[in-house]
Amino acid sequence: MIRIGFSKDVHPLAEGRPFILGGVHIDHYKGPVGHSDADCLLHAVAESILGAMALGDLGKFFPDTDPKYKDYDSSLILQEVYNYIESKGYIVKNLDCMVSLEKPKLRPYVDDIKKHIASILKIDTSDVSIKATTYEGLGIVGEEKAIICEAIVLLESDVIIML
Repeated sequence: MIRIGFSKDVHPLAEGRPFILGGVHIDHYKGPVGHSDADCLLHAVAESILGAMALGDLGKFFPDTDPKYKDYDSSLILQEVYNYIESKGYIVKNLDCMVSLEKPKLRPYVDDIKKHIASILKIDTSDVSIKATTYEGLGIVGEEKAIICEAIVLLESDVIIML
């Protein structure tokens, strides 16, 4: 059985915030704002997995109203989501992500991001695609006010359910 999930996450950017993307610290004077560590990419990946399993959105499981998740490491969020689907007999087959961000350029960080995500999802880095684009100066991304991350995931299970 296969399942496909998609998600999109948006975070505003602010000066003085740490910039963590895909579990990797990025050197930049601005960073995403959020209740957790605001790792927009890991949020999109985790939520795409939840969506593939028809479980709802990330806020259902990790609400921003819960003080437990204040400054929470999004790598732990993704790990918890992965552990859940693995317990249900699913594995991640591949992941395709798009990061929309005007600055900084992500090319120097992509390999480390792929390694980090692949290690959590127990897949090879060749099964993780991380792409980046700018908005050519247009809109909230182009004006460096926000980051947008999108992820689509393919899950597979060899578990046969007998009715």
